[in-house]
Amino acid sequence: MYFKNWVTFLSLVGVGASRRKPWDLKGKVNDMEDKIRNFQTKARSVNEEMEALKGSLSHSQSRVSQLEKESLKKIEINVCVFFFFFSLFQMKLSVQESTMTRLQSTLRDREEEVHSLKEMVAEQKEELHSGEMERRRLHNTIQELKGNIRVFCRVRPLVSGGLSKHIQLPASDDKSIVLAKTEESHTGKVADTQKNYNFSFDRVFGPQASQQEIFEEISLLVQSALDGYNVCVFAYGQTGSGKTYTMEGEEYDDTRGVIPRAVQQVFKAGQKLAAQGWEFTFTASFVEIYNETLRDLLYTGKASKRPEHEIRKMASNEVTVTNLTYEKVYTEDQVQGLIAVAKRNRSTAQTSQNDRSSRSHSVFQLHIEGVNGGRDVTCKSTLCLVDLAGSERMMKSQSQGDRFKEMTAINSSLSNLGIVITSLANKESHIPYRNSKLTYLLQGCLGGNSKTLMFVNISPESDSFGETLNSLRFASKVNDCVIGTASSNKK
Repeated sequence: MYFKNWVTFLSLVGVGASRRKPWDLKGKVNDMEDKIRNFQTKARSVNEEMEALKGSLSHSQSRVSQLEKESLKKIEINVCVFFFFFSLFQMKLSVQESTMTRLQSTLRDREEEVHSLKEMVAEQKEELHSGEMERRRLHNTIQELKGNIRVFCRVRPLVSGGLSKHIQLPASDDKSIVLAKTEESHTGKVADTQKNYNFSFDRVFGPQASQQEIFEEISLLVQSALDGYNVCVFAYGQTGSGKTYTMEGEEYDDTRGVIPRAVQQVFKAGQKLAAQGWEFTFTASFVEIYNETLRDLLYTGKASKRPEHEIRKMASNEVTVTNLTYEKVYTEDQVQGLIAVAKRNRSTAQTSQNDRSSRSHSVFQLHIEGVNGGRDVTCKSTLCLVDLAGSERMMKSQSQGDRFKEMTAINSSLSNLGIVITSLANKESHIPYRNSKLTYLLQGCLGGNSKTLMFVNISPESDSFGETLNSLRFASKVNDCVIGTASSNKK
């Protein structure tokens, strides 16, 4: 039995009610009836509360059941979602595993392909090296067949254009030149006669020849310097015949001379050979021989502190100059800058032949050292490019005083150059290199272990006929010389 509180319980059992007299039975009965009625009322109230509680319990149970169903449904949904994503993940994992297997297979194929390509590259490098060696051999064989000392003739154009009548260049022969001289009859009884002087060289260039055409003819010779051969190119001729233009040219591309074009070719060829494992170092020097005295054309210090120079031959037979500027060069532009410095420093003076006549020999040398570490091969050579002083005779230049002294020194050194070349051709036991500073300096590039090219430059003016004839005669003697077979400075 359920009671809300103790007060109700006590009132039902009669606790606390006033007691009636023993004789008042009716009152007691009435009291008991009241209690019964109160108890019945309370019982009904309790029953109502119990019914309400039963309804609430039923509702709670129904709610719990509903919640259980909803929870189960959510769990089922979550389980379904989980299995869906799990299946999707498995599918993705399967795809990735398949992709991984395919990529691994592709990687193995690529590794095999790379290995095969590496073997092919090694074979091709070997073939390329063999081809390069064969190219060098054939290239230098061709140069030897042409002659280790070669002579080119170049005719300067007239200021007014065209060609002088006394110079004849056969159209069908680019190796011949004819000087024609009309000799007057002293008696007047016979007609004037024409005397021809015929000369033949390895190549003759007319006035229309471009700087590019000139260099193309000697570019193979320049290439020999990278193959380990000493190479010497020098320009010979009277003042104003175009020697400096041939060797140095002007600043514009079309008019650049042999020296800047040769430097460009050497650097480009060196870069190409780098792909075959070659590493080259280049060292440049520029010296002037003036009155049998050496001057460093790359010297930039004070004139009062300019050092003296001596030519010395090392134990290795290499020729060096004391106190000379030897500049390591890495780019073509760097060399062009040195050439510009040398051009400003070169000794010039006025003669009747040329207002700014070069009064000295200028010698540009590019020392080349190559190393192929993979092949354990080295090579060493010198490319020597020389612009000689004017070769005119004393009377022609009308030189006096210091100019006369200069001319004497110039002619002496040029004469000794001819003597040395003749001695080499005759294979004499003693070669007089020391007779002049020019030949002493160039001995490494003039001997039988070198390749030499001489440009004989001639002026087209009729009043230069005598000097032109002398120049061509000197060049013809040089052209007749056979020095021998050059050998490469390669180890």
